[in-house]
Amino acid sequence: MELLGGVGGKKVLLLGARGAEAAALQSVLQREGAAVLSCHWKAPQLQSELRQADVVLFGSTKPSDVPVSWIKPGATVINCAHGLLSEKHNCGQQNNPAAEKTVGSLVVAMRMQNMVKNMERWIQSQHYRKWDLHCLKLQPLSPVPSDIEISRAQSPKAVDVLAKEIGLLTDEIEIYGQTKAKVRLSLLERLKDQPDGKYVLVAGITPTPLGEGKSTVTIGLVQALTAHLNINSFACLRQPSQGPTFGVKGGAAGGGYAQVIPMEEFNLHLTGDIHAITAANNLLAAAIDARILHENTQSDKSLYNRLVPVVNGMRGFSAIQLARLRRLGINKTDPETLTEKEIGKFVRLDIDPSTITWQRVVDTNDRFLRKITVGQANTEKGFVRQAQFDIAVASEIMAILALTTSLQDMKERLGKMVVANDHKGEPVTAEDLGTPVFVHAGPFANIAHGNSSVLADKIALKLVGEKGFVVTEAGFGADIGMEKFFNIKCRASGLVPSVVVLVATVRALKMHGGGPNVTAGAPLKKEYTEENLQLVADGCCNLQKQIQITQLFGVPVVVALNVFKTDSPAEVDLVCKIAKESGAFDAVPCNHWSAGGRGAVKLAQAVEKAANQKNSFKYLYSLELPIVEKIRIIAQKVYGAQDIELSPVAQSQVDRYTRQGFGNLPICMAKTHLSLSHQPERKGVPTGFILPITEVRASIGAGFIYPLVGTMSTMPGLPTRPCFYDIDLDPITEQVKGLF
Repeated sequence: MELLGGVGGKKVLLLGARGAEAAALQSVLQREGAAVLSCHWKAPQLQSELRQADVVLFGSTKPSDVPVSWIKPGATVINCAHGLLSEKHNCGQQNNPAAEKTVGSLVVAMRMQNMVKNMERWIQSQHYRKWDLHCLKLQPLSPVPSDIEISRAQSPKAVDVLAKEIGLLTDEIEIYGQTKAKVRLSLLERLKDQPDGKYVLVAGITPTPLGEGKSTVTIGLVQALTAHLNINSFACLRQPSQGPTFGVKGGAAGGGYAQVIPMEEFNLHLTGDIHAITAANNLLAAAIDARILHENTQSDKSLYNRLVPVVNGMRGFSAIQLARLRRLGINKTDPETLTEKEIGKFVRLDIDPSTITWQRVVDTNDRFLRKITVGQANTEKGFVRQAQFDIAVASEIMAILALTTSLQDMKERLGKMVVANDHKGEPVTAEDLGTPVFVHAGPFANIAHGNSSVLADKIALKLVGEKGFVVTEAGFGADIGMEKFFNIKCRASGLVPSVVVLVATVRALKMHGGGPNVTAGAPLKKEYTEENLQLVADGCCNLQKQIQITQLFGVPVVVALNVFKTDSPAEVDLVCKIAKESGAFDAVPCNHWSAGGRGAVKLAQAVEKAANQKNSFKYLYSLELPIVEKIRIIAQKVYGAQDIELSPVAQSQVDRYTRQGFGNLPICMAKTHLSLSHQPERKGVPTGFILPITEVRASIGAGFIYPLVGTMSTMPGLPTRPCFYDIDLDPITEQVKGLF
C-alpha cells in the first residue's frame, strides 16, 4: 500500500494468493476503493485478466510458463511471494515494460521505518510529558467533620494511575501499597533539559503552641493552583515524626479539606525512612563505643589481625580501609607491607570519649533519655560514659538526606560526618568507622534545618514544567525555618525561590498583642473567640517583623491569613491592610480548611502574580565570615537581639571547629520556635536581649554549624496528657482512630 499510493477505482489482480493471506490483501485493497479480482496461475482467462489489470500482486512465485508480456503495459507489479527477502528474485526481463517492484527492499525499508518510529516514540517518552491529571471531586460538608473523617470519606486515586497522569514512567516509581510510591532519581537525568517551574516557600509568623496551619496553607494553595487554575503544581512536605504525632500535634498532614490522605499512612511510618535513619544513626553510635572498647583491650597486632583478617590464605583491605590509609598518607595496598608504626596509626582511631558528639536517637519524645550512662554491664570492662539520646529527626543523617543532591553526594556527606575528636584534637569521621547508607526527609526546624528534601523539590520542579509551581514548607516561623531554607538549603540546592507565602492567624496575632497564654489541650480564652481589634493591631508587630525578615532575602512575600470561624470580618480586613502597608506584595484571607482548594483560589492568583515580579534573592551572610560573626548576624538581623554571648564551652568548640577547617560552613540555629528571642514567654517583637549560645555542634556531613541557644534540648518531652491516649486500633474496622 505504501508503494501503490492511491488505488481507488483501479483494477487489482491477485495472483496465486490463498486462504487468509488472500482474504487480508483483498480486504485492504477494497477498503481503499479498488476493484479486486483473485485467480490462480492455471486459470484459463489469466492472459485476459492480466491485460486489464492496473495492478498485479503476486501471492506466490510466478511460473515460468506465464510470460511477462501478458501484463498490461504500465501496470504496477508487486511480488508478495513468501521467502522473498531481496531483489535477486524478479518476475521477468529487465526490459519488461511493466513497472515492477519486489517486496524485499520494501520489507527492509519499512522495518527501518518502524525502528525509527519506535525510537521516536521512546525519545518522546523520555521527554517531559504534558499532564493529564483528573482531579478528584471534593464536596465539603458543613459543619466541617474531623480530619480523620474527611480523610476516610475520600477514596484516594491509585498511585500508579496518578504517576501516569503526571508524566512518570512505569520504571520510575517504586510502589508501596495502593497510595504511596517513591520516585527514582533516574527521572532527574531524563528531564535534565526540562526548565524548572516556579519555586514557592510557605513560612509563617511566630506561632502559638497549636500551630498556625502552614501545612494546611501549602496543601490548599496547591489544590487551588491545580484543580481551579489548571496550573501543574506539587507540594513538597516533610515526613511527620512520631514524637509530635504521639505527643502534642497528633499528626502533620494539614487539616480539614486541605490535607494529605490517607492520613494514617502519612503520619504513621509512611515508607519507613525515619526508621531507616534511626537504624543507621544508632549503628554508627554502636560502632564508636565498640571501637573504643576494642582499642582499650587489644594490642596493635591483635587489632590489625581482626580488622584485616586472613581469608582463604589471603589478607586484603576493604575499600573503606584503603580510603582511610590514603587519608593517613599511607599509599600502600598490600597489608603485608605496612610497618609497625603504620599499623599502629591505621588501627587506632584514639577517640577521646569526652569529645564524642554523635548521639543515639529514637523517634519518640522521651525526656528521660536526655542524659544517660552507657557501658555499665560487666562485659564492657569498666568503659562507662555519660551520653544522651536525641529525637531521630534531629539526626545529622536526616539533615544530610534532606540536603543531598545525589546518591554519590549523600555517600560523601555521610562519610564526612564528624563523630568525635582523637586525643590530639583531630576530627574522627564516619569514614574512619564505615559508612551507613539508606534514603527521605523530615528534619525539625527548631533543632534541625526544618525543610523537605532537595531531591523532592528538584524532581517536582522538573515534573510540573516551566509554567508549573512547586510549593514547599519551612518549619515554624520565618525567623527559623525560612532563614535556614535560604541560607542552608538554597546554598545546597542552587535553587532560587520565586515567592514566599507567609502564614498568619488572628489567634497568633492576638497572642503577640498581649493576649493570654495559649496552651495545647486547654480551651481558648474569650479574647481569642471574640472580636478584639486592638489586640490584633498590637500583635501585627510580629507579622511586620516577619515580613521584614523575608525582605532581607529579596524575595516577594504574599501573606496568607488562615481564617478561623471565630475571626470577625473586621479583624481579617485589619490584618490584610497592615500586611500590605508593611511591604507584602499582597495579603489574602484563606478558607481552604473548610472549602478545600476553592477557599485558596485568591491566594493562588496572588502567588502567580507575585512569581512574575522582580526577584533580587540574596543570602544573609557570606560563608567566609568567622563562625561567631555569622551567628551574630542572624541574632541581630533576624531575631532582633542586641548581641550574642557564648559560654566558655561554646567558645572553645568554635575555636576547635575553626582550627579543624570547618569555619566556612553556614549556621543552623537550634532555638525555641515560640519567640523571636530565646525565651518562649516573650511574644511580639522582643528587643534589647542578649542571645546566649550554650553549646556549638558541627554537622560536617550535612554541611552546617549547629549552635544551641539558651536551654534548647534536642530531645522533646511528652506532655502530661499525650496524644497517644486517644490513638487506638479498632479491631472491628481494622482502622487507626484518634489521629486528628
